[in-house]
Amino acid sequence: MKRPIAVLIVGALLFAACARVGSDAGTTTLDLLGFPRDIAGITITEPPTRIISGSATHTEILFAIGAGDAVIAVDDYSDYPAEAGALPHLDAFSPSVEGFAALDPDLVIVTFDPNDLVGGLGALGIPVWVLDAPVTIDGVYEQIAEIGEVVGHGDGAEAVIDEMQTGIAEIVAALPSDGVRHTYYHELDDTYYSIGSETFLGSLYSILGMDSIADEAGGGYPQLSAEFIIAADPDFIFLGDGACCGQTPETVAARPGWDSLSAITNGRVVVLDEAVASRWGPRIVELLGVISDSMLADALAG
Repeated sequence: MKRPIAVLIVGALLFAACARVGSDAGTTTLDLLGFPRDIAGITITEPPTRIISGSATHTEILFAIGAGDAVIAVDDYSDYPAEAGALPHLDAFSPSVEGFAALDPDLVIVTFDPNDLVGGLGALGIPVWVLDAPVTIDGVYEQIAEIGEVVGHGDGAEAVIDEMQTGIAEIVAALPSDGVRHTYYHELDDTYYSIGSETFLGSLYSILGMDSIADEAGGGYPQLSAEFIIAADPDFIFLGDGACCGQTPETVAARPGWDSLSAITNGRVVVLDEAVASRWGPRIVELLGVISDSMLADALAG
């Protein structure tokens, strides 16, 4: 069934952490949280050993920092890493308190609180940790660091952060240093929902020196019109709706009036892995690599 992908992504991308992480690659400072730790009014005195991840992003983070052995169930969208596929999958958008509780978790991590999961499981003594999507890359590092400390894998979290910072620094260093800022249209679904530069995903494009055409429409997650996009004539088009909506460079070029767009005539339409593009875990580096590769290929062609 075709999901309203724009709604899901916007919902997932809407935490103030005690950890502080330097934004320069390779420099990391963590404030150790220690125990006891209060989560939603419930005190935990040691790292949890039975974790339910109600978010695909947090599943990726937990496995990346070395806490995968403690994960006993994940949400329906958790498809990475492969080990997560063998775990029970739960509906995190309309969760059953009884279904979660039946697995006897000692920590549940979610990005929002549907069906009052915090209150329902809290009444049973099960802490539910709500971790919203960060708004900056530093916020990602902070969240990974705090998760690492709480689940007893602070060193693993620090290693992941250092690797991410190094990878991003290398990607940025490889870009042309001509000072040119390119414009882009990032398509969330085939009804033209997009992102502004001030969103989290938009901040990643900004790292690479790119500006969203949606900024002229007020930013955020606006639904643009075909006429607006054609008039803006973005340098690049990034499709985050290949899997959900079957969009390809060919289908985009076939849209009325789109065949004259610079991005199409210059071969700058790129299909993204929408699972990677809608999460804020360690694979951010992979996403930035795909975007930067398209920019480098264009620079070489020019």
